[in-house]
Amino acid sequence: MSTILSTPSPNCPDWAEVLLNGFSQVLLQRSPLCGVFCLLAILISAPSSLGAALLGAVAGLLTAQRRGYPKVRRQSGLYSYNGILLGLLISYHVEWSPLVPLMTIACGGLSAMLMHAWLERTPRASCLNAYTAPFVLFGWLLLMFVEPTQAAIADPNPIHALPLGFGQVFLLDHPLAGVMIGVGLLIANRRAALWAFVGCISGVAFALWQSQPDLALPGLCGYNPALAGLAFSQARHKPWLPASAIALSILLQPGFAAMGLATLTAPFILACWLVQASARLLRQAISDDRLRS
Repeated sequence: MSTILSTPSPNCPDWAEVLLNGFSQVLLQRSPLCGVFCLLAILISAPSSLGAALLGAVAGLLTAQRRGYPKVRRQSGLYSYNGILLGLLISYHVEWSPLVPLMTIACGGLSAMLMHAWLERTPRASCLNAYTAPFVLFGWLLLMFVEPTQAAIADPNPIHALPLGFGQVFLLDHPLAGVMIGVGLLIANRRAALWAFVGCISGVAFALWQSQPDLALPGLCGYNPALAGLAFSQARHKPWLPASAIALSILLQPGFAAMGLATLTAPFILACWLVQASARLLRQAISDDRLRS
């Protein structure tokens, strides 16, 4: 996950900062304040899911602590954010039973272990980032055994499409949740927020152009390109990187549906991998050309 490994905040207890960083890492940021807004977005729009999100985050953190994973990664929330998304997914799709907390704890812990294995095997900046791959892999496995559902939005309104796109990053379908998440992102990183906005509005516009209001208006086509824009938002002098990732995530999304797979954040991940791999090949080709000349 692309992140800034900064020093802990003196104004926030260590355990609280770690959990809040986990929420902000879903947006590829390390910002406790952004994490507060994300947590509030869940509390406002899906209060019954907040416990599952926190449980997934704690399970990932405790697994990392128990296994002695690097403290700087734990404090950055890198071992928590996939557990948060898995907790939300489980609470959203699985009817309550005593097995639900156990399932959430298991998924949160396993996602932390997978993330650690990935980070250990990809130490260089040029290596492919994990992003939300653990969430997608365990999410697909979970959805093999439950029937995917999507809560209907009472009054789909084009004005709500953008905030709903931000909300869908956390599987939330309330416009106010999207507004809260957008505000948190804007506080954390204005440049990242701009590219997320560009990605989300591009996904919505493309779906409307393709006459797919059922995807555009609930924000289902906006969150993957928003994440793709976030992933490369810090490439200040290379705007084609986030733009390419946004375009690819939009074009790849229908393919997962055609294969019968839940979209989740898979288009975002694959688009980023393709852009990252292409950029590395281009740099290598330029370097080889200079050596020959």
